[in-house]
Amino acid sequence: MNIVGDGQEAPPTAAEQEAEKQEAAEQEAAHLHGAPLGPPAPDPRPGVLYLVGTPIGNLADLSPRVRQVLAGVPWIACEDTRRSGLLLRHLGLRRGAGGPRLLSFHQHNQAQRIPRLLTTLAGGEAVAVISDAGLPGIADPGEALVAAVRGAGLPVICIPGPSALTTALVSSGLPCGRFCFEGFLPARGPQRRRRLEELAAEPRTLVLFEAPHRLLELLDDLLAVLGDRPLRVARELTKRHEEQVGPSVRACLEHFRRTPPQGECTLVLGGAEPAAAPAWDGASLRAGLEQLLASGFSRKDAARELAERTGHSRRALYALLHDGASD
Repeated sequence: MNIVGDGQEAPPTAAEQEAEKQEAAEQEAAHLHGAPLGPPAPDPRPGVLYLVGTPIGNLADLSPRVRQVLAGVPWIACEDTRRSGLLLRHLGLRRGAGGPRLLSFHQHNQAQRIPRLLTTLAGGEAVAVISDAGLPGIADPGEALVAAVRGAGLPVICIPGPSALTTALVSSGLPCGRFCFEGFLPARGPQRRRRLEELAAEPRTLVLFEAPHRLLELLDDLLAVLGDRPLRVARELTKRHEEQVGPSVRACLEHFRRTPPQGECTLVLGGAEPAAAPAWDGASLRAGLEQLLASGFSRKDAARELAERTGHSRRALYALLHDGASD
């Protein structure tokens, strides 16, 4: 607070006014999110497993908290030590010799690595897990380790970061309120088509991952099994040449036949359309109910049987029987 010569408070300077505005904005943001502002958590903490989200393409998406955790943990479990080493170099961090040590952790060795990591955590050392891109555990190693750590009663903290799943979903223009993530479908055609048949009636938006060399085969199967649904294929998300192709399965198939895809793809597919309600013909339905009654069905069983045959509500058919009785 500034005091002028007569003891009165001086008007705030421009810098003080800006600071007050910033403080008010932060307090409002905290109020909207239902939590008071406070000092940042003292990460990394001893004996904690950190799941750390890394960029899916754009290194500018790295958060300050990611750097803080990766700089402070003694161990980083990662899919590819060479690729993760480049990430550390971008952050200005050195491997070993005072910096974090990298331990390979991928789908082919995670069963052998998990006991070692559990011992490390139980001994009080923090461990960070990163994938080559995105959040570990989403179609990448991490899920089994988290389950084992939780089972051992040890703490797990996730440092949020980018995910191709949600990035593609919210930018697709398709319904996001309810969705179903299927990851990578089976690589072989017969198994993939059987899985699609199981998903044919799923009403929620579907999110799939696919490698570029199998994308055309998947699009062919989508068209054959599920029909020409709304579809958005996203590739190179957050990168300079980001591409999102749509708006339908057929349109995507035609595009990628002309332009072979590169880079892993995320597909956001429209869910199944709700089945049309069957037409209601009261006289015909009542006749069907009476025929079932005549053959020995009870009223309740007759309504259930005809509901299965016609797709109409069992309660509505049962009510129709009572309406007929009162006529």
